Order: sequence, then C-alpha cells, then structure tokens
Amino acid sequence: MTINNLKSQTPFTTADGSSIRSILDSTNAPVEKQSLAEAHVPAGGATQRHYHRLSEEFYFMLEGRATMEIDGERREAGPGDAILIPAGAWHQISATGGEDLRFLCCCAPPYSHGDTYFE
Repeated sequence: MTINNLKSQTPFTTADGSSIRSILDSTNAPVEKQSLAEAHVPAGGATQRHYHRLSEEFYFMLEGRATMEIDGERREAGPGDAILIPAGAWHQISATGGEDLRFLCCCAPPYSHGDTYFE
C-alpha cells in the first residue's frame, strides 16, 4: 500500500514554469499509468503555452481564479472547477484575481519534462 502526504513532497518547477509537488508518480510510488500533483502559479503569473503529445491532463481548481486557454479558446475558472486538457492541445493557465492559483493536476500517462513542447 502506498500513501503519500502532500506536505512531505518537495516542490519543483515544471518545463512550463509552474511549481508542483508530486503527490503520486513514478518517482515516489509504484505508478505506471498516471500522475497526480499539486500545482502553484503565483498571482499575476502564468505557465508558458505548451502541449503534451502523450499526456491527457485534468486540472482541478482548489484556490484562486484563472484564465484557462486551450487551443485558442479562453474560459474563466475557479475553485471546484475541473478542466480537461486533451493530449496534443496547446494550453496555458494564468492566475487572475490577485491571488495565487493552486490546483491538482492528473496526467495519463504520467507527466514528464520530455513530453512538454513549446512554440
């Protein structure tokens, strides 16, 4: 059985510029097909626009307000909202509303820097 606590995970910066703490992935558990992380974007900040060839992503918003852009379509999102980012879709999330953005990010297959592509 694997149980990991968020507070015990060390943050790192992803290729797109967000700060994440991996909750469950192949670096800290016997995970093969998905990953779960908590992501943080500071107030007024944004990730770099990118896509993943392989990974489909779910974002689940915990704190803050965001503008989510997927393949040119922009929508506002906030706590309680879930966002689907299909594999191959260009995307960027921006922290709006004057406070930090915190959300859960699930990737299948698991997140990897090597599957992150930029313009």
